Amino acid sequence: MSTAIVHLSSLAGSSLLDSGGQRLGRVDDVVARLDSTEPLPPVVGVTARIGGRRLFVPISRISELGPDIVRTNTTKLDLAQFERRPGEVLLRRDVRDRSLIHVTTARLVRAREVELICQEGTWRVAGIDPSLRPRLMRLLPRRFRPADSEHRQFVPWNELEPFLGHVPTSRLKLASRRLVRLHPAQLADLVEAASHEQGEEILEAVGQDKELEADVFEELDDEHQVEFLRDRSDQEVASVLGRMAADDAADLLLELDQDRRLPVLNLLPPAQQLKVRALLGHNPSTAGGLMNPDFVSASVDLGVEEALEQVRTSGLGPPQVEAICAVDAEGRLAGLVLLGELVLASARTSVGELVETAIPSVTAETDLPDLAVVMSDYNLVAMPVVDADGRPVGMVSVDDLLDQLVPEEWRRRADAARR
Repeated sequence: MSTAIVHLSSLAGSSLLDSGGQRLGRVDDVVARLDSTEPLPPVVGVTARIGGRRLFVPISRISELGPDIVRTNTTKLDLAQFERRPGEVLLRRDVRDRSLIHVTTARLVRAREVELICQEGTWRVAGIDPSLRPRLMRLLPRRFRPADSEHRQFVPWNELEPFLGHVPTSRLKLASRRLVRLHPAQLADLVEAASHEQGEEILEAVGQDKELEADVFEELDDEHQVEFLRDRSDQEVASVLGRMAADDAADLLLELDQDRRLPVLNLLPPAQQLKVRALLGHNPSTAGGLMNPDFVSASVDLGVEEALEQVRTSGLGPPQVEAICAVDAEGRLAGLVLLGELVLASARTSVGELVETAIPSVTAETDLPDLAVVMSDYNLVAMPVVDADGRPVGMVSVDDLLDQLVPEEWRRRADAARR
């Protein structure tokens, strides 16, 4: 067998010859096993039209594979009708001209061409060409097409994850172990760029990690959040909201159909339900409607090491501990301390010594423009929200504020760029 790269398009529609050179029929597709643990999936055979029937020719019966010809090593073939076995994928039907996830760039790419290569006597799926050129070349008669060795772009198969929920014999799931390496925002971008069915496949894959699934839902825009929760039961929706940040859960709850809001709210874990109910009592366009009730506070008299231990044992994620509320003996806000300042400070330093300037306080009723001005003037990554007695009750992060202030037309432009 040749070691050159062979394009799928040069095989599909080519002649199938026997060992004596007689034409048996026409090659229809190439069959590979994508459930293989090997980096490059092996080709297990081809399907061919012979005498009006669709037959399978195993790779062990093939002596020459393209370009533009497939030759068998026998004059006799098993004439049994082709039946796809579990794990087998038809490259022309199931992969070519379909979208795949380019895991390295966290983008969707379309397989305009599938490329095969022979490694140590075994034919394998080497990768794809996502450019438009292969599709244009398929419009030309075979004699005018360039040689198989010519290709402008190439994405190795080991950098790809295919969508195969449409495969009838087995639902080959996306490899969650590879997708979990992506940031939730990247996964959300993929879901938003994909079709509904493809988005469901991505969410099903990341759903094996319930915390990651909740993080992805937090990053989705309102339209897609509702789209992918619409067909889930109230209990399933509550399971997702229960793992989200309370402020994001409250926002998403309001996006659900009105008749579903109370049933879902009642199914939330008690602690999450209490936080969400409190947030729903505020106007969404105020600091109270935007704040996250989960934050870390530390007494001004506390030492740096003790404060860091409170951060470690808080159970909160990195975005929620970037800034710590410094409070006095009565629990009133004394100022804000960044986590980086705590880490860099001497162990003998107290939290109060790190509070250089008291920041203006905002209440739950503070509107977004005033909140934005304060955070901008003081270069804050987070803004504490206090009650009537000056005690912190929540924290507004700069990214939550930007989500509210970024114009809708900018979001549409960003969506277009992702595609």
